[in-house]
Amino acid sequence: MNQIIEIHKVSEMHQLGQLPKPAHPLISVIYNRDLKTASGLEGVKVINHLYTIIFKSSNICSTFSYGRNSYDHEEGTLVFTAPGQVMEFRNDITEDEQIDPDGWSLVFHPDLFRKSSLSDKMNSYSFFHYDSNEALHVSDRERTSIEDLLAKIVQEYSQMLDRHSLHLIVSNVELFLDYCLRFYDRQFFSRTHLNGDTISKFERFLNNYYESDQASENGVPSVDLCARQLNVSPNYLSDLLKKETGKTSLEHIHLFLIERAKNSLLNSSESISTIAYSLGFDYPQRFSNLFKSKTGMSPKEYRFLN
Repeated sequence: MNQIIEIHKVSEMHQLGQLPKPAHPLISVIYNRDLKTASGLEGVKVINHLYTIIFKSSNICSTFSYGRNSYDHEEGTLVFTAPGQVMEFRNDITEDEQIDPDGWSLVFHPDLFRKSSLSDKMNSYSFFHYDSNEALHVSDRERTSIEDLLAKIVQEYSQMLDRHSLHLIVSNVELFLDYCLRFYDRQFFSRTHLNGDTISKFERFLNNYYESDQASENGVPSVDLCARQLNVSPNYLSDLLKKETGKTSLEHIHLFLIERAKNSLLNSSESISTIAYSLGFDYPQRFSNLFKSKTGMSPKEYRFLN
């Protein structure tokens, strides 16, 4: 049975890497070149309760297990993990693969920003909930931008702390994340051909789901179900669709339902309840409420007026 380690504090992350005590209790930048060794951690699962951003340079095999898609930029990759996610050290590493000398990790505790405006913004950084194979691939110029901010964070928490320190640290973390958000937007744009393929698969899945009558048995398809079928995370799918079409995954599902409902209302004499059940709704009233919220009229009114 694999060993499981839980990390609740920045100091515990330092202990895992056999590093000195952190300069700040709530945030640290850990450079791979300072790590003693990854040996002894092969096969270990780490439940990490910190926010963690891992940078991996190009052409270096990592000791962490996570997937990779084709690169838009080959200079480096950023992987983001939110508290509660699991990392696992591979047990098939070789001597040459153990340490990426140019790699680093930014780790910070949620308490760092609880009393700041960043607390309200954290949910907007949905890339913390992407799958690892949906990592951010950064160019050399982008890497320089974020590593300049990283140096400012280190400088700020390494000197004598004063009443401005926490605000400046959090401000630089926020700016760091805003840059990452911009770079993800670039990545969505540069992957337009791949995104179009995902959108087509999404639409085909919805059509097949209803044509095979799965809705009657399993209900309205959820965003999670659609994402699993497309081998992407729910957050990544919604963000991709939002960038490409202006609508989230849930909005696309609802629009698909409305269009299908309109066809049924106008091309059949089935009751409203029967149509609702065929679309996967447990209760016809939920279907009627959704239909009215999207069209401005009830299903009965729509059928009568058309």
